[in-house]
Amino acid sequence: MAEHRIFGMSFAGIYPLYVTKVERKGRSKEELDQVIGWLTGYDAVGLEKAIATEVDLRTFFAEAPAMNPNVSLIKGVVCGVRVEEIEDPLMQQIRWMDKLVDELARGKKLSSILRSA
Repeated sequence: MAEHRIFGMSFAGIYPLYVTKVERKGRSKEELDQVIGWLTGYDAVGLEKAIATEVDLRTFFAEAPAMNPNVSLIKGVVCGVRVEEIEDPLMQQIRWMDKLVDELARGKKLSSILRSA
């Protein structure tokens, strides 16, 4: 079976779309970076490096400093599919990120998005 084409997409190509989406809804790039950092462990320098080197999503997640141990708390539907039921690990990671960005854009509190107590 052929690999899904999203795996080869550049993080640098997707990131500005995320920024536009959250800013259009009154949220900030800094909040977006915090959400992505919570998920992947990337800090500001790491995100900038991933953007500058135009790594693909496979590499972006493979080189993530530390996936958050609470990712199993991310539940819901993205593109008509429940994120907790996605079998391919990379696709699930991508959809987790999409879900968190969607929550940020919808105005959820950061404490809720970051699955804080």
